[in-house]
Amino acid sequence: MKVVVENLTGTLFYVQVGNDATVEDLKREIEAQQKLPCDRLILVLDDDCGLLMSKEEEKASLVDCGVQDGSHIYLFFNPVDDEANEHFVFTSPDSVLS
Repeated sequence: MKVVVENLTGTLFYVQVGNDATVEDLKREIEAQQKLPCDRLILVLDDDCGLLMSKEEEKASLVDCGVQDGSHIYLFFNPVDDEANEHFVFTSPDSVLS
């Protein structure tokens, strides 16, 4: 399957993965193509729910997460872990949920 990924600057790129690929496989392919650390990637599927593909779901198949051929995925980054006590929470904007 081929998906469209959009980064924070609005740049689009395409990633090709197998139909049985997992979230982790997609992150590794993005890492290889874009030279980005896969352990810091946050992926959000552009659908009605704005599904966040979290660390807990890395072993889940993309299909189980609602990803299809041609899906649009937004790419964000976890901040560098400086062992601070701050925790960051990402939420979907209300406009995505309506």
